[in-house]
Amino acid sequence: MKLRVQLQCKNLHEYLRELNPEILDRLYNHPATCLAVYRELPSLAKNYVMRMLFLDQPLPQAAVALWVKKDSQRDHDDCVSVLTGLRLWHSHHLQGGLQGYILNPVFKDNLGTALLGGGAQWADEGSTLGPDRHARDIESLDRYAMERWEVILQFMVGSPSAVSQDLAQLLIQAGLMKSEAGEAPYITSAGFQFLLLDTASQLWYFTLQYLKTAQSRGMDLVEILSFLFQLSFSTLGRDYSVEGMSESLLTFLQHLREFGLVFQRKRKSRRYYPTRLAITLAAGVTNSSSSSSSNIASIPGTKDAGFIVVETNYRIYAYTDSELQIALVALFSEMLYRFPNVVVAQLTRESVQQAIANGITAQQIIHFLRTRAHPVLLTQTPVLPPTITDQIRLWELERDRLQFTEGVLYNQFLSQADFEVLRDRAQVRI
Repeated sequence: MKLRVQLQCKNLHEYLRELNPEILDRLYNHPATCLAVYRELPSLAKNYVMRMLFLDQPLPQAAVALWVKKDSQRDHDDCVSVLTGLRLWHSHHLQGGLQGYILNPVFKDNLGTALLGGGAQWADEGSTLGPDRHARDIESLDRYAMERWEVILQFMVGSPSAVSQDLAQLLIQAGLMKSEAGEAPYITSAGFQFLLLDTASQLWYFTLQYLKTAQSRGMDLVEILSFLFQLSFSTLGRDYSVEGMSESLLTFLQHLREFGLVFQRKRKSRRYYPTRLAITLAAGVTNSSSSSSSNIASIPGTKDAGFIVVETNYRIYAYTDSELQIALVALFSEMLYRFPNVVVAQLTRESVQQAIANGITAQQIIHFLRTRAHPVLLTQTPVLPPTITDQIRLWELERDRLQFTEGVLYNQFLSQADFEVLRDRAQVRI
């Protein structure tokens, strides 16, 4: 599907491999970056790096190939591709015309520093500022993080939410929202698909979109990437000092504050607290590690059980108090009643076709209802009544009776013979 291509979320290594080699080499000057990249390598690639970490001489490629069994050659080739693409090791010409591998010296030195200790402190702890009279505990940080993140999601579904102009523009540039002259931004098909992702994937995708625009904002990409990696090694519940930060980083910190990745009591405060969202951001994004997913899922509000009941009379019962979930249901249905712990909505031809006109597909609506189905519905097969799913698809087809394709008009032929040659060729191609 075209939509899935648009929302394909690159993992950390795919993103780094697309960067300019010069930027990559600058990134590896920071031990936190080297450790974060190493942490996300495949197990075999980690093994290769550790075997070469303390070697000063290049190893012949043939010798490296002997580290795996013959039936694991494909895994070996994949590791070589990853390590070469990330510029973690370089090819080296040996005597006798042989080719060898040697670790990137900058990466090697800084990974050694990260693993063995030494070097400059990654972040200044707030203890140098004395005790914080307004200290935040982990529970309040988790609550703050999800409140801030839900403000962004609620803005996307049209709920009144206070977001900055920069953030609204970023959502538009990412294709998650669309804005026409004189109208408020509204959600796109890609944006609806974004809302169906888990919180970890949403955060990483959103961060990638931000990084794409970093240089156009006058920011140093290497500086803010390094800071993100430093945050991923922070201690949850501990405060850190902003002393020594550049103006670019201070601006970036304010954006992270708006996203819910850091807590800062005031804009001019000299200390900040990384939240769980920031600490888990760069962890597990390569292979969706269970540790990262479970950490984010433990934040209140990030793990919603099924709450939707759909009846054959087109009624939807949503057992939730979440403003965000209610707003999502309202994107494709007509709200009828609202009670303290449940809302009642109706699927209508007009509501579904209005959602489709906004770029939301019938399949996305069905997927949303199925993935958030109440446990009672999960006991039946199929989960959703076929009359409902079929009717949603039919309402979509009503709007798509015609399919438009690009055409070319040929006219002003110099002779009848020229026209007949082109006509005959066109008929053969058809």
